[in-house]
Amino acid sequence: MALRQDNKKFHTLLNNEWVGSKSGETVEIYSPDDHVVTGEVPALSQEEVDKAITQTADVQANWEATEGHERSELLHRWAEELEKMTDEIGEMIHREVGKTLSSAKGEVKRTAQLIRHTAEEGLRTHGSFIQGDAFPGASKSTKAMVQKVPHGVVLAISPFNYPVNLAASKIAPALITGNTVVFKPATQGAVSGLLMVEALVKAGLPEGVLNVVTGRGSVIGDFVVTHPKVDMITFTGGTATGQHIAKKASMIPVVLELGGKDPAIVLDDADLDKTAKEIVGGALSYSGQRCTAIKRVMVVDSVADELIAKVKEQVEALKVGPSSEGANVTPMIDQKSADYVVSLIDDAKNKGATVVTEGSQEKNLLGPTILDNVTEDMEVAWEEQFGPVLPFMRISNELEAIDLERRNAYGLQASIFTKNLENAFAIADKLNVGTVQVNGKTSRGPDHFPFLGVKSSGQGVQGIGRSIDSMLRDKVIVLNL
Repeated sequence: MALRQDNKKFHTLLNNEWVGSKSGETVEIYSPDDHVVTGEVPALSQEEVDKAITQTADVQANWEATEGHERSELLHRWAEELEKMTDEIGEMIHREVGKTLSSAKGEVKRTAQLIRHTAEEGLRTHGSFIQGDAFPGASKSTKAMVQKVPHGVVLAISPFNYPVNLAASKIAPALITGNTVVFKPATQGAVSGLLMVEALVKAGLPEGVLNVVTGRGSVIGDFVVTHPKVDMITFTGGTATGQHIAKKASMIPVVLELGGKDPAIVLDDADLDKTAKEIVGGALSYSGQRCTAIKRVMVVDSVADELIAKVKEQVEALKVGPSSEGANVTPMIDQKSADYVVSLIDDAKNKGATVVTEGSQEKNLLGPTILDNVTEDMEVAWEEQFGPVLPFMRISNELEAIDLERRNAYGLQASIFTKNLENAFAIADKLNVGTVQVNGKTSRGPDHFPFLGVKSSGQGVQGIGRSIDSMLRDKVIVLNL
């Protein structure tokens, strides 16, 4: 079989064969733009998922035994095939998750570069050698060889918002280190993920080294997470789901990239023109549907009016509409998500927030809304909106901002805008987040930088080098000479 059954129905990959579910059941994927079905993927049963995981486990030892340079060469070929499919995959990302076509194609190109960098970095992993007599009472003739070995079978679960980039950022490090992979894409974005895997098959993927499981979370979600042949889980998605996975996974390693409530802290000496531009881009790119989006602004009161006026001017110049028209603010992924954002706006308005500008709502398309005088009793001050609403909280000084951030349930990133770098470093030291951006918007990249969250924003560290490290464990051989 081929990947495509027809223009809308797609198969999934099991042991290098494109197959449907035995039941014939599928899951439909609707475009955020026009709510038309863009694709259907197989709704696998637990029995079919079990077979996929077992196949992947059966070939893991052989894949681990493959020379490192051969695994690296496969990844390089994968990057080449992916680039050849940029237009096709970009078009599917655009239709499936509502990104503009240029942004979608950019994701594919960025992913090819990520895979290439991973292919090179993966060749530099090495173990260590430890002398026994470094510890009192131990013999010099006792030596330890510390090897780096793969976990085994890695379950990679990707989100809707970067269906190719955040999938490859898990799959490539797993493959280069000798792990085999069970890939479970988010339903919204699943076809884009399958097309990415098609490029890997074209590159020469050995049978069973990567299998893809698609279906309904209610049927296969907990089953795949708790499968006894899964040795590690790497997940990007919502905090509640990540916490659920961590509990279910029990004793195996888990890397979680979860939600954020990333603040932009603006001090009275900030370059307000630059700050406004960074805030608007950071908050509203892809309609705010990013864990690293700026989700609240803490601004010193003396410059708040001027900053908000600049932000308002830029926001009102943004084009709102379907991604097919290249709009800046596009429909949210689904109606449920849009309704949640509206509920946060309504709660803030009812509790006294000042509406600076309010976008109209047409189904799941929300125009951007700016809220001023947001206070701690409002849900939008603490809850992750994951949509185009930007709350401003006025503060007297940076100590208030530090206190607000430290009481936040999330701890992904924060931005500090100031001309005083010494002060920026002092504030950064006190923020309990994974990354602090100075005079720039919160952002995931570049892909080789460490990327992590603390508190409810996740556990473990990603970024190409760190992701490779997470896919390996120590194995110690002690020589008693």
